[in-house]
Amino acid sequence: MSLEGGLSRRRCLGGAVTASALTVLSLPQAARAGAQIEEPLIDSVRTALSSAVHNKAPPVPEFPNTEARLTYLRWLGEMSERLKKKIADWPTRKEFLQTAWYESKRSGLDVSLVLGLIQVESNFRKFAVSSAGARGYMQVMPFWTRVIGDSDSAKLFHMQTNLRFGCVILRHYLDRENGDLYMTLGRYNGSRGKSPYPNAVFANQRLWVFNDREREKERDRSPA
Repeated sequence: MSLEGGLSRRRCLGGAVTASALTVLSLPQAARAGAQIEEPLIDSVRTALSSAVHNKAPPVPEFPNTEARLTYLRWLGEMSERLKKKIADWPTRKEFLQTAWYESKRSGLDVSLVLGLIQVESNFRKFAVSSAGARGYMQVMPFWTRVIGDSDSAKLFHMQTNLRFGCVILRHYLDRENGDLYMTLGRYNGSRGKSPYPNAVFANQRLWVFNDREREKERDRSPA
């Protein structure tokens, strides 16, 4: 990572929104994706990614205990309120949030990062198409359906399919970049090493961070 990129990322995470991030935030109707670059994949990686996107498990959250389920329900309620202006219909909003939560967890990603990326990429528009041809909520390039899917790029407008592909691809890039989110986001956008896109995602991620107030209250009530 360049010094400029590292400093830009720290400024965003620390609370200051950069001018480039504000530019993206001020253009909510634009599909912001650049162009994910088609790169050669070794057979083992291609097989793993293909298996990941073809898993047919429904996006139904499962919880190890009641506390975890209640935390999820509080998250769902709070995120629903934040998303209401973007997706007005409650059943659609619930399905979207449940799917985003499920696919993020399944890929080992922070759901606030995924939601921030979606806001920058498509502003939560299911049928968004960028000038480069990227499609749907997470602006997935159609070549991915040929590389690891069934070649039916129309399926990228299906909610779970789009979020599944987007999260699997983002996880793949994160692994390739050894956990460096700044470089990962640049690779996802086709602008690897440049700061505007990662900074915009980090800034928007802050809008979707969940602070479990009930747990904080419970800690405050507990004796020291």
